[in-house]
Amino acid sequence: MTYLKGKLFCEVFKSSHKDEMYLFVDKRAGLTEVPDALLERFGKPIPAMSLLLTEEKVLARTTGAAIMAAIEEKGYYLQMPPAKEDYLLDLYRTPTEAKY
Repeated sequence: MTYLKGKLFCEVFKSSHKDEMYLFVDKRAGLTEVPDALLERFGKPIPAMSLLLTEEKVLARTTGAAIMAAIEEKGYYLQMPPAKEDYLLDLYRTPTEAKY
């Protein structure tokens, strides 16, 4: 795919199966380049937003350059949910006693 002077109009979908999992694709191609196996695990793609990317754009967990490179190479960019901190999981699992 070629980009108009270093820009890409991108469609972002959120997963119906996993919180904070997003799929970025070239808006012109839609989901046609995304493998069926990935779509099966991703669940129903729910449109989240459209955005114009440039290589300099900084997003919360990545950059426009990283997204554009992945879309150029694979046809999509998959943003996984952030890793949970182990100590938070341990705190969650630790039983607490109520003292009244």
